Amino acid sequence: MAERAIVWEGLDAWRAEVAVVRLEADRVRATGTQLGVDPVPYRLQYELETGANWETQRLRLRSTGAGWSRSLDLRHDGAGGWTCDAGETGKAPFPEPGGDVAAVRGAIDCDLGGSPLTNLMPVRRHALHVHEGEHDLLMAWVDVPSLQLVPSWQRYEHRSRGEDGTVVRFSTRDHGGFSADLQLDRDGLVRRYPGLAARVGD
Repeated sequence: MAERAIVWEGLDAWRAEVAVVRLEADRVRATGTQLGVDPVPYRLQYELETGANWETQRLRLRSTGAGWSRSLDLRHDGAGGWTCDAGETGKAPFPEPGGDVAAVRGAIDCDLGGSPLTNLMPVRRHALHVHEGEHDLLMAWVDVPSLQLVPSWQRYEHRSRGEDGTVVRFSTRDHGGFSADLQLDRDGLVRRYPGLAARVGD
């Protein structure tokens, strides 16, 4: 098992994230903290755990800001079924946490808003950091800092591979469409996500 501490900075807005990532041959565990100012100043703390083949088992989240806090416990049964428990105190200026888990049935990955970490799982499962391929996937996407759960259809496509890592094109049909060429290291972790985040301290 390899353990790494990774720091990303936001490219689209002021944001910082640090994650302690424990990589095994077919799974990952991670804990992290994200700080941001958009749409309001917030702190997010998370714990991520996958099972074999990089399939999400659990994502636990807590976001806090001035006069409010929220929590979300998102769990996957390994067969495309999801459950979530959400809570909040105070009043925040965005949608309520949680959502309709039926809308993400069939997904096997979570996707954490603003974070490059969760791009790891589909990349590693389909070995896109190693060889060619493209895959369309349904994600259980969690907005940050609201912790609202929504479905997201995404595509991952291997573009090139070099000595220092791989480029995988990420795109989504949601919110008018988006595409970015992710620069990954040899483990499949994001080095640079154009328009979102870049690693610092490497």
